[in-house]
Amino acid sequence: MQGVVALPPYFTLLQVVPELDTGGAEQTTIDVARAVIEAGGRALVATRGGRMAARLVSDGARLAQMPVHAKNPLTMMGNAARLVELIRREKVTLVHARSRAPAFSALWAAHVTGTPFVTTYHAIYSLGGPLKRWYNAVMARGDMVIANSEYTREHVLAEHAVDPGKVVTIHRGVDLDRFNPAWVTPDRIQALREAWDAPDDPTLTTFLLAGRMSRKKGHEVIVDAAARLKAMGREDFRILFVGDDQGRTGYSAEIGRKIAEAGLEEQVRIVGHCDDMPAAYLLADVALTPTTLPEAFGRTAVEPQAVGRPVIASREGAMTETVVDGVTGWLATPGDVEAWAVALRRAMDLGPGRRVEMGLAAMNRSRQLYRVDAMCAATLALYERVLEARA
Repeated sequence: MQGVVALPPYFTLLQVVPELDTGGAEQTTIDVARAVIEAGGRALVATRGGRMAARLVSDGARLAQMPVHAKNPLTMMGNAARLVELIRREKVTLVHARSRAPAFSALWAAHVTGTPFVTTYHAIYSLGGPLKRWYNAVMARGDMVIANSEYTREHVLAEHAVDPGKVVTIHRGVDLDRFNPAWVTPDRIQALREAWDAPDDPTLTTFLLAGRMSRKKGHEVIVDAAARLKAMGREDFRILFVGDDQGRTGYSAEIGRKIAEAGLEEQVRIVGHCDDMPAAYLLADVALTPTTLPEAFGRTAVEPQAVGRPVIASREGAMTETVVDGVTGWLATPGDVEAWAVALRRAMDLGPGRRVEMGLAAMNRSRQLYRVDAMCAATLALYERVLEARA
């Protein structure tokens, strides 16, 4: 991986993340672990585990399975003790926490062992009373705090009494080798077409919404917008919902019923988890990111652009940084069904030629700004900065 800095001798990183199933924090954990190993260090990850754990181990990192996802205070205390033992046994150089519940355990363990502590603010957490704000604030208690976008950094500074010099923006990176359209073979795309019963049909515009089945991801808005299009006589589109329900079977069933009640079974389909997202985006013409709450970064708006697909995204949060309205995609008012119906229709009417032009602009911009090797190099440089300050 080009651009990654050298690390001090015997450097050992311990990252703490709830689980390794799917998501931006999880992928970043794997990316940084690989970068540390390539720079000559050792990488440990304390986590519950998950489907991405095998990829982590194959890169040469080590897994320390423990229930760090749990929010039960007694379990969190137990996790802290486990982390203290792990830090001492493995001679951990620096601890990096990526979520609130495990951050409490990791902060305590780092304090007990005198180990430098870094956090990454991966999400815009919902606000509440004093207790909730105290809970959120653990993510601002690192020696340094990484914000994954300028939007996130502004949020951290607005919500927490933290020195602005301790909060650094390091944009989430995209693996441009993995998301390289030239490296995705036609058989990979065809395998998904067959699995999803989505044959190549030039008369249809295919939209893809990638993200876990969660209310805040905006599936309902898209179903309602699709219903409006169909009521106008437009049936020349196909929408695929790609993502794991992570046990939220009730919400998946609710969206399924909504699709059926609107008579959209031919137009809108829930296809479930996908391990080959580069091929999934290339199967589509346009990606959708209709989140109803602000995204701290929103990799599902950047990854499709990296393979040359324009994006329709919510006009809020960091997606106003990652999507250039009218150039690399379109921005629509979050939760506004009419606005999303208009945006879908605009993308359909643009035609394949203009969509390809917009996709090329998106690919060029994302490859300039959101490289995973640049993210990893900046993160490792921050680790060195923390160690020098402690020394």
